[in-house]
Amino acid sequence: MRILLPLLCALSLAGLARANDDDHERAREAVRRGELLSLERILALHPLRPGERLIEVEIERDQGRWEYELELLGEDGRVRELEIDGASGALLDEDEDD
Repeated sequence: MRILLPLLCALSLAGLARANDDDHERAREAVRRGELLSLERILALHPLRPGERLIEVEIERDQGRWEYELELLGEDGRVRELEIDGASGALLDEDEDD
């Protein structure tokens, strides 16, 4: 049983890594086809505030539309989250910790 549990965990993690690789490839193909703006372009349209750091990026398909979700950390420790339309770069939603 001691060997089985770590093995099952390793197999589960390997499956997650493959899923993330597939998502990454789908997003890269969407950028190549012009359906999705690159992260570089998104950050040019929505620059970080002074002292802010990008701590997480997610790219999702929501109702047939690509969306970026950016999580940003300010110098004061506050987290700001942006939802951005992946095709146009338009800001869809912004949420900031108070």
